[in-house]
Amino acid sequence: MSTFLGMPAAPPRSPYGTGNLRGDRKFPEAAHGELRNEQLRRNLGRATRTIRTKRLNVTGELPDWEQLRDAGSAVKTDTMNRLPELLEQLERKVTEQGGTVHWARDGVEANEIVTRLIRATGSPDVIKVKSMATQEIGLNEHLEAAGITPYETDLAELIVQLADDKPSHILVPAIHRNRDEIRQIFLDEIPGIDPDLDNVPAHLAAAARAYLREKFMTTKVAVSGANFGIAETGTLAVVESEGNGRMCLTLPDTLITVMGIEKVLPRFQDLEVFLQLLPRSSTGERMNPYTSMWTGVTPGDGPQDFHLILLDNGRTAALADTIGREALNCIRCSACLNVCPVYERAGGHAYGSTYPGPIGAVLTPQLAGMHAAKNDPNSSLPYASSLCGACFDACPVKIDIPSMLVELRHQHTEQSGTTAEKLAMKAAASVMKKPGLFTAAQKAASLGRVVGGRDGTISHLPAPFSGWSDSRDTAAPPKQSFRSWLASAEGAETMRAAADEGARRTAEAPEEDQ
Repeated sequence: MSTFLGMPAAPPRSPYGTGNLRGDRKFPEAAHGELRNEQLRRNLGRATRTIRTKRLNVTGELPDWEQLRDAGSAVKTDTMNRLPELLEQLERKVTEQGGTVHWARDGVEANEIVTRLIRATGSPDVIKVKSMATQEIGLNEHLEAAGITPYETDLAELIVQLADDKPSHILVPAIHRNRDEIRQIFLDEIPGIDPDLDNVPAHLAAAARAYLREKFMTTKVAVSGANFGIAETGTLAVVESEGNGRMCLTLPDTLITVMGIEKVLPRFQDLEVFLQLLPRSSTGERMNPYTSMWTGVTPGDGPQDFHLILLDNGRTAALADTIGREALNCIRCSACLNVCPVYERAGGHAYGSTYPGPIGAVLTPQLAGMHAAKNDPNSSLPYASSLCGACFDACPVKIDIPSMLVELRHQHTEQSGTTAEKLAMKAAASVMKKPGLFTAAQKAASLGRVVGGRDGTISHLPAPFSGWSDSRDTAAPPKQSFRSWLASAEGAETMRAAADEGARRTAEAPEEDQ
């Protein structure tokens, strides 16, 4: 007698149709529309150039910058290799310090847990900070549907919320807005604001501060994210630039933190590395203006009811991918976005996800999948890159984003079934395996010179190659292939002359160079 225990299954991804990990259009279509927005392109170009310059200046000050990157990469890789045990250690330490830990398999569970905890306090409102994970799971929409009003307290996230907009950048969610647009948003959406408000940044910030201060002083529940969670001590850390995080983390009676499981670090000492890498890579600063840390509950000081929600939402599925798991090393600095030529032109909304840019192009498909529905918009994200490699050079923890994009393209191709591209590649492989056919194909290709223009290029190719020529010219084939040239008298003479020249230089070189 035998017992069948079932077939092993891959870990689940983020449930289809929930949260903000999938747009309603594929990247090329969405980007085509965004490219028409000249104001957006000016805003993005100005902002990313400024951040890039600042980052290069402050990273150039450190003689051990590359060693810091190596250390950050090593710590994160070790963390992913030991993630289950580190999460259990974190849970144990948080509980020992008076906190309560909840495990959420996906965004649906996390939203339900947060809603239940807020309702238990009786508060109709909640203030929020560092909430990228909650944006990922669509917490604000869920709370509003449950009759709870969330207030974003980060200035950029407040702008996005008031405008009923979506974030377009990991670090600066409202990077696509300029000061005139922000002024109008404040005039339209903030009750009791001075109608004579101008567009001076300091005045806009003061208007937001006055609006938020009342929320800080009266709201009894806060929801935060976390940059890091320390398994060794149960400590959570948030880094930010405005002080709103400090207010959210200290004033309310109840604090609920939603943290992706990949944010855990093994030791408190590891912060020594990441608190140098993160601010320099994100804002181009030597250190964050506000770094807040808390460990459980301290009687008489700060929130007296602390809950930590450990969010999976497809992260275990990413961890199971031997190549793609490297994306979980991301510390959300946005350095890859600021150097990416595709992001700078298309903007964050074209990616359709909470996580835009190069890291979003690899992380989003792994969290939510690429084939959850027919013509899944996420299937286009791995192609939203020129593979120039700038993202890898900028990443503070050396995530090889270009290699992961290529792997995801491979996975997409393998899962797409029979396509015209697959058939074309199989036909090409068959031809290349047979020298006679390959030579004949080269000769036939030379006929393409007939349709070449005076500049030696072909502007329009027939389907299915028209997609290529829609955005670039193709060089017309040469009169003869390299192989036929090499076999000709001219080729043989050229090769003999090159060999003679090489022998002469070798004979004339000093003995120590030989």
